[in-house]
Amino acid sequence: MSRKNFVDEALQILAAMSVPSAQRNERSALTLLALIDVQPDGAWSEAKSPLIGVARIMDWIAAHYGKRYAPNTRQNIRRQTLHGFIDAGLVLHNPDKPHRRTNSPDTVYQISPACLALIKTRGTALWETQLLSYLEQWRASSP
Repeated sequence: MSRKNFVDEALQILAAMSVPSAQRNERSALTLLALIDVQPDGAWSEAKSPLIGVARIMDWIAAHYGKRYAPNTRQNIRRQTLHGFIDAGLVLHNPDKPHRRTNSPDTVYQISPACLALIKTRGTALWETQLLSYLEQWRASSP
């Protein structure tokens, strides 16, 4: 699959998961791909869940998808993408050390286990069923 196809599919995934429209853009799609370490020559079934900070996300996007963000856009990625992903239940904030300060240089993010399991089914016969299950669980756990 090409770089553009993965970005487009990541956008489709975000829409299918009912992520707010503010997080349905190229930056968010690329951030999602970094969070699951799916490279242009990879596959959804190979998605992983590394612990990754914003600077490493930006470096990963530049290395694998050729999109370079200026260093001063870190706050945009954190506030406009990652915080929305956390609120939507897609991403965990500092799962290795929950009491770490938000502005710590050691802050990391990780795709949630439920979201990872769903993404791994993208492109398979299980996708629709898993998506419905994911959305039902998310609605049940939302305030």
